[in-house]
Amino acid sequence: MQRSAAETGKFITFEGGEGAGKSTQAGILANRLTRAGRKVFATREPGGSAAAEEVREALLTGKVWEFGPFAEALMFSVARADHIDKAIGRALAEGTWVICDRFYDSTRAYQGVTAGVPRELINALERLTLEGLRPDITFILDIPVEAGLARAAERRGGTVPDRFERQEVLLHERIRRAFLDIAEEEPDRCVVADASQPEAMVAEDVWEVVLQRLNP
Repeated sequence: MQRSAAETGKFITFEGGEGAGKSTQAGILANRLTRAGRKVFATREPGGSAAAEEVREALLTGKVWEFGPFAEALMFSVARADHIDKAIGRALAEGTWVICDRFYDSTRAYQGVTAGVPRELINALERLTLEGLRPDITFILDIPVEAGLARAAERRGGTVPDRFERQEVLLHERIRRAFLDIAEEEPDRCVVADASQPEAMVAEDVWEVVLQRLNP
């Protein structure tokens, strides 16, 4: 979906490994933009629409993973297409600022670089799914792997870790590197934020970038 120049809605995504604070920072930014007088739609992936939320559980429990990494990438893309069609696209067309916890960079990092789905297949899925949609800013929240996993464990308490949290530390290291490589490849879109800082400091770094680039 191509966005017209007349639209005032902006699209901001948060990416990073487990425990980086994506949900927290997305929520803080959404609240701050709302206080600034902007209409805001906060969402997440996988999920964000009724059909995509149904797919979410199968992805996070690992049921889809039984069919291999391409099947997982495909199901993420199916959910993303519905998310864009039913929620994100409509919000942007109305001039709403969309804040999304994860988007296509996670598919690139997890199913692409880490699980081995070829880049050309990932690119093809993006072309079919996104139809030209691209975030205005993507924040890559970067944190050392062990610190992030410790945060994730604390956050979930005694509940069972999801399919992605259960991966070995070496795979989490590859995911972290994949996100940093994406940021290096697309500096006009991506901003790396030090997520090992206190929550309030990360939020201030995020807000400063939004002020400079998008003037909310």
